[in-house]
Amino acid sequence: MMTNKTILLVEDNQDDELLTLRAFKKHNILNEVVVARDGVEALDYLFGTGAHEGRDTSLQPQVILLDLNLPRIGGLEVLRRLRDDSRTKALAVVVLTSSKQEEDIIRSYALGANSFVRKPVEFNEFSQAVKTLGLYWLLLHESAPPPRKDS
Repeated sequence: MMTNKTILLVEDNQDDELLTLRAFKKHNILNEVVVARDGVEALDYLFGTGAHEGRDTSLQPQVILLDLNLPRIGGLEVLRRLRDDSRTKALAVVVLTSSKQEEDIIRSYALGANSFVRKPVEFNEFSQAVKTLGLYWLLLHESAPPPRKDS
């Protein structure tokens, strides 16, 4: 089954969450957005465990917008776990963070991030960045098909 066009936003900062959702709305990106507020919640959603036990994991998000500085399990560890699992290793992951650390960029790509975007501070710039991300990852990007189940 193909992925749906859901966006998984992994963001613990409520202000950044609201800005992202506002930017999507402003630019008529009306896809369902699932918000996970820490790394554990994101992994539970993607793997159908914990609070998301029983979720149909054949329906994965079109793109994951992943902050790095998260409580409980950080963004880099979330990314590592996604890439280590055959069910999620091909999902599109955009690191969307305020980090200015070069090491975070290097580690994100080494762990398999598809893109690294620094959050602009000013809302109009942030809104434009979210619009561009949405248009590319939701309209132009072709997702890999989900892994085949072994017979």
